[in-house]
Amino acid sequence: MFVDSHCHLDFPDLVQNLDAVMQRMRDAQVTHALCVSVTLEKLAGLRAVARAYDNLFSSVGVHPDYEGVSEPNLAELVALAQDPGVIAIGETGLDYFRIQGDAEWQRERFRTHIRAAKACALPLIVHTRAAAADTIRILREEGAESVGGVMHCFTESWEIACAAIDLGFKISFSGILTFKNAEELRATATRLPPESLLIETDSPYLAPAPYRGKTNEPSFVPLVAAQLAQLRGVGVETIGALTTENFFNLFRNASCAKTG
Repeated sequence: MFVDSHCHLDFPDLVQNLDAVMQRMRDAQVTHALCVSVTLEKLAGLRAVARAYDNLFSSVGVHPDYEGVSEPNLAELVALAQDPGVIAIGETGLDYFRIQGDAEWQRERFRTHIRAAKACALPLIVHTRAAAADTIRILREEGAESVGGVMHCFTESWEIACAAIDLGFKISFSGILTFKNAEELRATATRLPPESLLIETDSPYLAPAPYRGKTNEPSFVPLVAAQLAQLRGVGVETIGALTTENFFNLFRNASCAKTG
């Protein structure tokens, strides 16, 4: 009924109790989840997790916030994306929140990921923080509309959401949608076209209310769906069905990832 479009099940808080996490996910009617890559060094562990369960998928990419890690080149990303369980390129994008000095290395890394996505015909998983204008600009300059993707854990303005949708990107909401100080984000979520919506946990981070501050996990994604349903005046089952359909429409390789 629900799909968690972005989680990190290979992270220590979750992988050490993975069977229990997966059982709670099933009990919550969360049918599938996308396990998202953050570094190449951790990719083997991520793939092992995704391969262990038929309802998990994976991506390939290096998070923009990680310095001092293996820097992927275009050929390397394309080669790694040939794994049949891989359905997306990312997590990629820009994050200027903590960075000091020139961020050109982030922008070049982002461009490499976009080019890899185009070469593989796979959608992008985009992270942006304190860098929305540059994120949209680079997506446009690199022709990312040819593959589309998702603006994950979206916290930006209505205008940025519209710009992303114009480029063929979906907008994914996390537990932040349930936070008390997220009024502007909720207003954006209310107005977006239904075909643009996805839900996620970004677990183990950003647990939704009433679990804020706890370890997040895919079984909590129905709480994000419930908030979105309330905002849009529909049943949670409607949001579950809608976002599941949107997920498989975007990540087209997901339907055959486990049989490839």
